[in-house]
Amino acid sequence: MLAWAKRGTSAGERFETVAPVVNLRSVRAPTEVTLAPLKLLTFNIQVGIKTTKYRQYVTKGWKHVLPNGSRANNLRRIADLVADYDLVALQEIDAGSLRSGFVNQVEYLADRAQFPYWYAQLNRDLGPLAQHGNGVLSRVRPTGIEDHKLPGAIPGRGAIFLRVPYAGVEVLLVLLHLSLGGRSRLAQLEYVREQIAGEKHVVVMGDMNTPHKGLMAGSPLADIDLQPALPAQATYPAWRPELSLDHILASPTLQIDDAQVLNCRLSDHLPLAVTLTLA
Repeated sequence: MLAWAKRGTSAGERFETVAPVVNLRSVRAPTEVTLAPLKLLTFNIQVGIKTTKYRQYVTKGWKHVLPNGSRANNLRRIADLVADYDLVALQEIDAGSLRSGFVNQVEYLADRAQFPYWYAQLNRDLGPLAQHGNGVLSRVRPTGIEDHKLPGAIPGRGAIFLRVPYAGVEVLLVLLHLSLGGRSRLAQLEYVREQIAGEKHVVVMGDMNTPHKGLMAGSPLADIDLQPALPAQATYPAWRPELSLDHILASPTLQIDDAQVLNCRLSDHLPLAVTLTLA
């Protein structure tokens, strides 16, 4: 059963799977009206590993397999960063294995940054060696959540479809991490396009492994009127940004304000942040 997790009300208390899965298209409209801008962030955290040079993919590659103290320190810095936002899309998380010290990194970030709701999507289950996937942190109570496995030549990519109330409407957020291979990415973007067809208020965000030009001119999302938060703002590699691989796209019904790439070297990607209001 798919569910989101919620933090308890007393100090140190947490409990999981408190709400069953609901079909995103069948949830009735919310009654609460929140007019404050929504602050969104997408961040590929590379399972908590800070990388500052290309050669560290080799010299520090062991960190993708074994635990280390620097990862815990880096996760604390990531928690301090994401605490300023309402909804956070996380890519390359570990849901609790040897390399993370058997810590669910999404749960840890939710606890430290005081997010009431979180969900960890497991896409590659390598048992005690790695629990690889995506995550979401939310200060807004979701009204619907679905776990989608994306098509591709190599299994292991996924998307979280999250519906949240905002300003009297419901916004569908698609939080994803796409494949490295071009053919698989096209299939995944086509799948996303089919799923969001007919939706009025949509945000698609995450590590798309696709430069801005390829995403907006040559992909299945090119002609469905999604607006990019930042045109061609580089997010990778963090130490010398050259490629715009991380994106936030929104329907024209949503106004994108104050979009920026954050200059913080806590991963091999830089996080992308936006503020949204109802247009």
